[in-house]
Amino acid sequence: MAAFDLLLHEVSTLKQKRSVVRPLVAELQRRYGVAAAETGHHDLYRRTEIGVAVVAGEPAHCTTVLDTVERWLAARPEADLVGLNRQLRSIDD
Repeated sequence: MAAFDLLLHEVSTLKQKRSVVRPLVAELQRRYGVAAAETGHHDLYRRTEIGVAVVAGEPAHCTTVLDTVERWLAARPEADLVGLNRQLRSIDD
Protein backbone atom coordinates (compact mmCIF):
# COMPACT_ATOMS: atom_id res chain seq x y z
CA MET A 1 0.00 0.00 0.00
CA ALA A 2 1.07 3.57 -0.54
CA ALA A 3 -0.04 7.05 0.51
CA PHE A 4 0.59 9.76 -2.08
CA ASP A 5 0.71 13.35 -0.78
CA LEU A 6 -0.38 15.83 -3.46
CA LEU A 7 -0.38 19.63 -3.70
CA LEU A 8 -3.31 20.69 -5.89
CA HIS A 9 -3.10 23.53 -8.41
CA GLU A 10 -5.81 26.08 -9.17
CA VAL A 11 -7.96 25.04 -6.19
CA SER A 12 -9.40 27.56 -3.73
CA THR A 13 -12.36 25.74 -2.16
CA LEU A 14 -13.14 22.28 -0.84
CA LYS A 15 -15.73 21.90 -3.62
CA GLN A 16 -13.04 22.50 -6.26
CA LYS A 17 -10.79 20.05 -4.42
CA ARG A 18 -13.46 17.33 -4.69
CA SER A 19 -13.80 18.03 -8.41
CA VAL A 20 -10.08 17.27 -8.82
CA VAL A 21 -9.66 14.40 -6.35
CA ARG A 22 -12.70 12.31 -7.34
CA PRO A 23 -11.63 11.88 -10.98
CA LEU A 24 -8.06 11.04 -9.91
CA VAL A 25 -9.28 8.31 -7.55
CA ALA A 26 -11.74 6.94 -10.12
CA GLU A 27 -9.09 6.84 -12.84
CA LEU A 28 -6.62 5.02 -10.55
CA GLN A 29 -9.25 2.39 -9.81
CA ARG A 30 -10.25 2.00 -13.45
CA ARG A 31 -6.80 2.11 -15.04
CA TYR A 32 -4.76 0.07 -12.54
CA GLY A 33 -7.32 -2.11 -10.73
CA VAL A 34 -6.28 -0.85 -7.30
CA ALA A 35 -8.25 0.19 -4.24
CA ALA A 36 -7.89 3.98 -3.94
CA ALA A 37 -9.40 6.67 -1.73
CA GLU A 38 -8.69 10.10 -0.31
CA THR A 39 -7.13 9.24 3.05
CA GLY A 40 -5.78 12.50 4.44
CA HIS A 41 -5.73 16.30 4.48
CA HIS A 42 -9.54 16.40 4.35
CA ASP A 43 -9.72 19.90 5.84
CA LEU A 44 -7.08 21.48 3.56
CA TYR A 45 -8.25 22.56 0.14
CA ARG A 46 -4.85 22.58 -1.64
CA ARG A 47 -3.52 19.30 -0.22
CA THR A 48 -4.73 15.74 -0.41
CA GLU A 49 -3.46 12.30 0.42
CA ILE A 50 -4.56 9.45 -1.81
CA GLY A 51 -4.15 5.95 -0.43
CA VAL A 52 -3.66 3.08 -2.86
CA ALA A 53 -3.74 -0.62 -2.00
CA VAL A 54 -2.68 -3.52 -4.22
CA VAL A 55 -3.01 -7.24 -3.58
CA ALA A 56 -0.91 -9.74 -5.55
CA GLY A 57 0.70 -13.13 -5.20
CA GLU A 58 4.20 -11.71 -5.66
CA PRO A 59 5.70 -8.63 -3.98
CA ALA A 60 7.36 -7.67 -7.26
CA HIS A 61 3.95 -7.22 -8.91
CA CYS A 62 2.80 -4.89 -6.10
CA THR A 63 6.00 -2.87 -6.48
CA THR A 64 5.53 -2.62 -10.24
CA VAL A 65 1.93 -1.42 -9.91
CA LEU A 66 2.80 1.14 -7.22
CA ASP A 67 5.74 2.42 -9.32
CA THR A 68 3.37 2.87 -12.26
CA VAL A 69 0.79 4.66 -10.11
CA GLU A 70 3.53 6.94 -8.74
CA ARG A 71 4.69 7.89 -12.25
CA TRP A 72 1.10 8.53 -13.36
CA LEU A 73 0.34 10.77 -10.36
CA ALA A 74 3.65 12.63 -10.74
CA ALA A 75 2.77 13.44 -14.36
CA ARG A 76 -0.68 14.88 -13.56
CA PRO A 77 -0.92 18.57 -14.54
CA GLU A 78 -3.47 19.38 -11.83
CA ALA A 79 -1.21 18.39 -8.91
CA ASP A 80 2.37 18.02 -7.71
CA LEU A 81 3.43 14.83 -5.95
CA VAL A 82 5.17 16.13 -2.81
CA GLY A 83 5.43 12.99 -0.71
CA LEU A 84 5.07 9.23 -0.68
CA ASN A 85 4.85 6.63 2.05
CA ARG A 86 5.00 3.05 0.80
CA GLN A 87 4.68 -0.20 2.76
CA LEU A 88 4.68 -3.78 1.58
CA ARG A 89 3.03 -6.31 3.86
CA SER A 90 2.82 -10.06 3.67
CA ILE A 91 0.42 -12.57 5.12
CA ASP A 92 2.98 -13.19 7.88
CA ASP A 93 2.82 -9.58 9.16
